[in-house]
Amino acid sequence: MKAMALVIEDKVDELLAVLGEDIERIQRSLSHLNELRSHVIKRDDAALGKLLETIQTSSDDYRSHELKRQKIREELANILNCSSPQVTLSSLGAALSGEKKAQVARMKARLGPLVKELRKEHLSTALLLSECARFNRLLLKSIFDLGRTGTVTYNSNGATRQQADTAFINLKL
Repeated sequence: MKAMALVIEDKVDELLAVLGEDIERIQRSLSHLNELRSHVIKRDDAALGKLLETIQTSSDDYRSHELKRQKIREELANILNCSSPQVTLSSLGAALSGEKKAQVARMKARLGPLVKELRKEHLSTALLLSECARFNRLLLKSIFDLGRTGTVTYNSNGATRQQADTAFINLKL
């Protein structure tokens, strides 16, 4: 029984180390999202390109890290005779005692708010990018429709006048 408890504690230590790395990754992701929004708003294409390259290179590292975390969860599930999805910080906290239980509780307390903030920032960034795409579509539609349908102008009396022969852009080189 004592040996089993030591094996569980060792696996929990491995999991806590991986979750510590997750906290660092979440903090980097929050920083990247803030930078991304800033570069989009400032229209800094060069910095945006560099940031996207950085994110792309770190995504491969993230995959291996994710596999490592899943492997530890599966090993803990085998030891605890349950399924991998049932291995959560709450269930581990309930199965442990003493200092390990306190460490798991602290990790859960740190991860919860960070994940919540990451979800909020991700949603904010997605909404910004969606609005930018919508605005760009409207802008392009208005530019290209303008040459086809003619231009409506107003004179000093407020009367409208249709200019059907005017194109907004000249596509000839």
